Amino acid sequence: MTTSRIFVTMREHVTKVRHSTQWQRPLSTVLLLILGSWLAACSTSKVNYRNGRYYSARDMARMKAADRRRGTAAPMVKSKVKTAAGTTKSKVITSRPTYRPLPANVPRAMGTVIETARSFQGTPYKFGGTTRMGMDCSGLLHEAFASINVAIPRSSNEQALWGEPIKPQDLRPGDLVFFGASPGSNTITHVGLITEASAESIQFIHSSSSLGVVENPLEMDYYLSRFIKAVRPRL
Repeated sequence: MTTSRIFVTMREHVTKVRHSTQWQRPLSTVLLLILGSWLAACSTSKVNYRNGRYYSARDMARMKAADRRRGTAAPMVKSKVKTAAGTTKSKVITSRPTYRPLPANVPRAMGTVIETARSFQGTPYKFGGTTRMGMDCSGLLHEAFASINVAIPRSSNEQALWGEPIKPQDLRPGDLVFFGASPGSNTITHVGLITEASAESIQFIHSSSSLGVVENPLEMDYYLSRFIKAVRPRL
């Protein structure tokens, strides 16, 4: 009986099952560990998570403003800026605080607008987008001003008419700056929000088509050559 082919086949089957359960146990353990790591990564990848809770951009801006008033230091980050020299492209990496204190003379409402725009840093560019999944330059400003319940035009061309024209030397935080697609162009295709204005540098935040939402110095040749106008919003 024990030499029958049926019993031989059955013994082989039982052996295979036994071996399969032996390797499935460690495999299931590995899969659980991978799943746990993935869930932990997902829980910390949200831009607006703090202390295990999700907050809106407006709430995050308010909390960060409160942190600064308490003297909480802002973290340092590296941002990449693409520049062009002839036909050669290069990347410049600079370390700057993610959120820098605003001057005391910046109105509270405008401070909220700037901090809300800064809370979107790292959001990828998406034409027509207005969320953290992706947004364009005018969408960034539209959402930033919405944080103080101010509805502004949606397109950069319309936003260029929403305010009083000002000279570049008179720029201050909260002003809007507009650019063309190429040097010398008079057709507005891009907009940014001034976040800093001092004798050393003028910084503006915008949604770059290549880098997403970033802050850059206005005095870079790339932006100066494409600068068209600046306006002060009507608030």
